Amino acid sequence: MTTPARRAELARKTRETDIRLVLDLDGTGQADVATGIGFLDHMLTTLARHARFDLELRCTGDLEVDGHHTSEDCALALGQALDQALGDRRGIARFGHAYAPLDEALARAVVDLSGRPWPQVALGLQRERIGDLDTELITHVFQSLAIAARASLHVDVLRGDNDHHRSESAFKALALALRQAVARDGHSDIPSTKGVL
Repeated sequence: MTTPARRAELARKTRETDIRLVLDLDGTGQADVATGIGFLDHMLTTLARHARFDLELRCTGDLEVDGHHTSEDCALALGQALDQALGDRRGIARFGHAYAPLDEALARAVVDLSGRPWPQVALGLQRERIGDLDTELITHVFQSLAIAARASLHVDVLRGDNDHHRSESAFKALALALRQAVARDGHSDIPSTKGVL
């Protein structure tokens, strides 16, 4: 019996951004990301790599305004693609949790692919910007991703002095938690007492 592909392709075009995205949940961690925001590219590439998702993402956004629309819309598109690729979420582990260190920083991510969006994010970032990305947008990326993916997501950075390290450890923890949650668990049912997710 052939296992169905868990893949999504989407295009999202607004007056603010133009996005093309391809996501394969059963990939090898290959990423080709170009958003026009270097640090966002780095974080999304890190996410794909450690989740073992294959991700192609291209975004042209109104960066002459600022990075808000690009960051938000890329996260919404990625979350929507994750939701589409999971289908009815039959046969997945559903829950995932992970800790990820990066030098002095330590982050924890817990995810439930419940169908009910809830982002709870506490990164404790101190700098205004990392590279060309406002740090407030890093929290917004996690929030937007969780909402569009219809997932309950808790991300906490537990310690760390360097905001680059704090941010990257958070994306790595999320990646590892998602890798667990989307894993096929050998069953063919929907992992919910409700019968739907």
